[in-house]
Amino acid sequence: MSRSMGHHLKSTWKLAYPVSINQLSHILVGVVDVIMVGRLGAIPLAAGSLGNSLFSVVLVFAIGFSYGLTPMVAQNHGAGRIGEMGKLLYHALFSNLTLALVILLVCLIGAMYIPMLNQPPEVEVLIAPYFIVLAISIIPVMVFQSFKQLMEGYSRPRPAMVISIAANMVNVGLNYVLIYGEWGFPQLGLLGAGIATLVARVLMAVGLFLYLRYHNDFKHIWSKGWFEKPSWSIVRSLGSLGLPISLQLLFEVGAFASATVMMGWISTQSIAAHQIAINLASISYMLASGLSSAATVRVGFEIGRKDPEHMQKAGYAALIMVFIFMGSCALIFILTKNFLPSLYIHDPTVEKLASSLLFIAGLFQLSDGLQVVGLGALRGMKDVKIPTIITLVAYWVLALPLGYVFGFWLGWGAEGIWYGLLLGLSVSAVFLLWRYRKLSRQWVLQQVSEDRARALNDLVQV
Repeated sequence: MSRSMGHHLKSTWKLAYPVSINQLSHILVGVVDVIMVGRLGAIPLAAGSLGNSLFSVVLVFAIGFSYGLTPMVAQNHGAGRIGEMGKLLYHALFSNLTLALVILLVCLIGAMYIPMLNQPPEVEVLIAPYFIVLAISIIPVMVFQSFKQLMEGYSRPRPAMVISIAANMVNVGLNYVLIYGEWGFPQLGLLGAGIATLVARVLMAVGLFLYLRYHNDFKHIWSKGWFEKPSWSIVRSLGSLGLPISLQLLFEVGAFASATVMMGWISTQSIAAHQIAINLASISYMLASGLSSAATVRVGFEIGRKDPEHMQKAGYAALIMVFIFMGSCALIFILTKNFLPSLYIHDPTVEKLASSLLFIAGLFQLSDGLQVVGLGALRGMKDVKIPTIITLVAYWVLALPLGYVFGFWLGWGAEGIWYGLLLGLSVSAVFLLWRYRKLSRQWVLQQVSEDRARALNDLVQV
């Protein structure tokens, strides 16, 4: 049955907005931490900024790996192979928890080398304890992600959204009592923010497990295959999708984290201003990332149904929506660039610099949104290797080197680093959209050829 673009826009929106809120929940934890810690001054704000930026690299790598489950679930769902879901979830949990333990070990070792980043001494002393507590939270994050990605593949993201909202409310409350020492609790400052984040993420994992375990619609996923010896072919399939996706996200987030380190070479105020701007930009990015996840599910589902025409429409629907949304965000950032920094800190130097960075953030909103949705649509087609190369070149061959040239050789400072990021995002968007257009057209033309061949065969038989 033919379905209009309006149908795809509506279906994408119904899936995207709860996924967007789910995605935003991970970032909002850090945003809330930074806002509330920022009330203690520029030094704790800078330390929280760098700690969050460093952890975001491994967090995004881990979350990206968990995304490998979603296109597999979506395609099996579209093809009606519901019996495979429990087996996929079991292997996803096994793979994700193994990766989480490795990442935790790496973080514990890496915390000893934070002084090598050559940051201001008063900032360095606050980073390590906060970073270690965040590293421990990677374990409940990956449990939550395993359940969440399964449900997204089913086009059932709302329960995870509700749990994420509740956990973020808990995080705000715990931040208040642990950062500032209210209600008889010790005043732990930045470390208190880290402990609140850990507790909130544990509650997210437990909450979503209980929902899946006892909801009638998901009883079939617990029926068989649990606690058996893992199938390495399934583990490899998850890894062959998850690892390139991890690298895609790592290249982008790692570039922004490296930009944070470069800000520290300029001044503490530059780090603080960068973190304010990146916190705000990350909100719009995570909402766009929800559209990206929706594109993965919708494209994968149509592929499972063997319907390339509507697969192509599903991807374009997500691209249209992100263009409208990120265009609106661009206007908001540009028009309110002088007001938004005041929500974080009352420091004229930091506010002025953050305002100029928000202007640049407004310029790269469209590129950022289009490239992340382009990646999501390609993931739905299980096309992950070439997009990984595109992101590597865009961020590490273009964005960071150009940012260094603009910022230090040409003397543009913090703004120069961000102009380099703007160029990298733009290049990534252009090539990813070109690739989706090329591959989706190939799928449609292949289906047309097959339909013609069947018609001719039927005619010959008659």
